[in-house]
Amino acid sequence: METVSSMTSLKVALAQINPLVGDIPGNTRLVIETLTHARDVLGADIVIFPELVLCGYPPEDLLLRPSIQVRIERALAEVSAACEGIVAVIGYPWRENGHLYNMAGVIQDRKLIAQYAKNCLPNYQVFDEKRYFETGNTPCVIDICGARVGLSVCEDIWSNGPLQRARQAGADVIFNINASPFHVGKQAERVQAVAERARENAIPIVYVNQVGGQDELVFCGGSLVVDAVGELCYQAPMFEQGVFTVDLSVSGGRVTVEPQTIVPTPDDLATIYQALVLGVRDYVNKNGFKGVVLGLSGGIDSALTLAIAVDALGADRVEAVMMPFRYTSQLSLDDAQAEADTLGVNYKVIGIEPIYDAFSEALADEFEGMAADKTEENIQARSRGVLLMAISNKKGYLVLTTGNKSEMSVGYATLYGDMAGGLDVLKDVRKVRVFDLCRYRNSLSPVIPESVITRPPSAELAPDQVDEDTLPPYEILDQILELYIEKDMSALEIIAQGFDADDVHRIVRMVDINEYKRRQAPIGLRVTQRGFGRDRRYPITNGWRSGE
Repeated sequence: METVSSMTSLKVALAQINPLVGDIPGNTRLVIETLTHARDVLGADIVIFPELVLCGYPPEDLLLRPSIQVRIERALAEVSAACEGIVAVIGYPWRENGHLYNMAGVIQDRKLIAQYAKNCLPNYQVFDEKRYFETGNTPCVIDICGARVGLSVCEDIWSNGPLQRARQAGADVIFNINASPFHVGKQAERVQAVAERARENAIPIVYVNQVGGQDELVFCGGSLVVDAVGELCYQAPMFEQGVFTVDLSVSGGRVTVEPQTIVPTPDDLATIYQALVLGVRDYVNKNGFKGVVLGLSGGIDSALTLAIAVDALGADRVEAVMMPFRYTSQLSLDDAQAEADTLGVNYKVIGIEPIYDAFSEALADEFEGMAADKTEENIQARSRGVLLMAISNKKGYLVLTTGNKSEMSVGYATLYGDMAGGLDVLKDVRKVRVFDLCRYRNSLSPVIPESVITRPPSAELAPDQVDEDTLPPYEILDQILELYIEKDMSALEIIAQGFDADDVHRIVRMVDINEYKRRQAPIGLRVTQRGFGRDRRYPITNGWRSGE
């Protein structure tokens, strides 16, 4: 029977932090501050950082810059010099024998004592790692504070090979470092995958994920620990930066996880909303904007965008501009004013009628004898775009566009008009979900007028206009779009699901022919498994027809 004295207790710090891509000196300072806090304040024996934390993720073609190796070597030297009295597991790119690897390293007593090259390189959805990295093919198992630790990096946990090799090399516990982006339902998928690997190999796994926004991607944290039978023993908060500790016990080559607190995963609407808030905050702050400005129309999309912006940045950094025209209803004016007053933002009303009239007069000879059509509607949208971009230029504010995924899918947006701006907050949020998110936000505190949620959606670019004059009901449209865009079903497969054939063919055609608009649109925050951007890359000029 083993005595208590033969058992070692380890306090492991999970560094769920928010690096900035490309800022190697800044990330190095953040790493050193974090490991110092973990050692001196939390009393940790080991601190585990996310994947590629020294350069940020995804670094994309920064990895091709000749100086990156020199910069990483300098950063590792600085981290190593500060790493005394604690062991650090850290991620970084590393060039060796002419090849670049996605590396995890172990620093102990001011020395880099081990390195592991990522074995499984993802090359799907938003990932493009085979463009940059070579594949590692060997395990790395090292004694850390009496525990035989096997290292792995992100995608390695989604297949069994890397962990099997680590187990065969003598690992008693796995440390898996990640930069795993969010989409709705992703945390449940992670927990399931990590638990399966643990059960298959009878080994506990410590999974550390980064947090923060990077262009269209949002990283949600949710670092976790499972035991050797796959039971979830610890989960850190999602969307929250911090250093969270777990206790492990090491005895006779067996590592066990002490009872911990599990922070519950929020429901889908809550995680989507939090992802959008975090994505806006980091995009604005990391790019150095003073604040944001958006057009507040009295409609539901701009109402939700305004609420997200205020939650992300505070009311003092948000300006909303109502830009009415002759077709703007009094209800829209009242609702926009009410939400702006409730949220306390800087609110302005700038009419576009004189601007529209000036354009119309300038184009009168060019358009003589031609009937009014979408051209005049687009001039309204572009008049608003000019105003917002002028405010952006003058004040150093980022223009937030407000188009949702349903509109962007079928081309219900105006180039250089309502598409003019720097970030589309709702670009990956279908219309029906916009309504759900408004209700969710109002459940926290009522900020969006009820009439905004209940009235029929309209662009108000023509008399008595509503969206469903020319589109199927959003409940139908969004289902067709989900099947076509996110699940890659053909038109015939969608029709077989019970949808009207004419509707399906028309919607599919609208999606296909509007790729040129989406290619010129602002980036948008990704919250589904198939957003417009890194996920979906279709040629603009092509002869493909999606009728089958």
